[in-house]
Amino acid sequence: MINQLKTLTDDVTNGLTKNLSEETREKFKLKVFTLFEVPMLGYCKPELIQISNQSCEIKFPLNRRTKNHLNSMYFGALSCGADLAGGLIAMKVINDMGENISLVFKDFKADFLKRAEGDTHFICRDGHKVERLVNRTVETGERENETVEVVATVPSKFGDEPVARFLLTLSLKKRKKS
Repeated sequence: MINQLKTLTDDVTNGLTKNLSEETREKFKLKVFTLFEVPMLGYCKPELIQISNQSCEIKFPLNRRTKNHLNSMYFGALSCGADLAGGLIAMKVINDMGENISLVFKDFKADFLKRAEGDTHFICRDGHKVERLVNRTVETGERENETVEVVATVPSKFGDEPVARFLLTLSLKKRKKS
């Protein structure tokens, strides 16, 4: 049933976006993904700033949904942003390579360096690692793991200086044909 829903979601998304620019198509796919696949992420209202096979940048607004009692971004929202930036780049690489691979995170490490007191950008630049991971997964047919880094910044307050760093271990496995 879940695979049928995913296939239907993919078919609708592809049909609705075929005449859109690549950037608009990726933003639409993010909205559909966060609405149907992981609604918790959609609740935070992420905005896709940039995505390629090498990097991904997501912005989470600091608002009623994402802030804590100190008027900075709640650590749960920060974790969601890291999850999304690391996961989206992997999903894009897997999709662009045309592979049928399942993705989960095996572990998660966070270093919170400063309070995120503004809209927060999550950047993952480890697309090259993800490409190697996908290739290993296809070659071995076994579950393969690789750690990617996501850096969070608040450009309006600190420029490019990190407010948090995350290490997430992607765990990929080739799906069996059904």
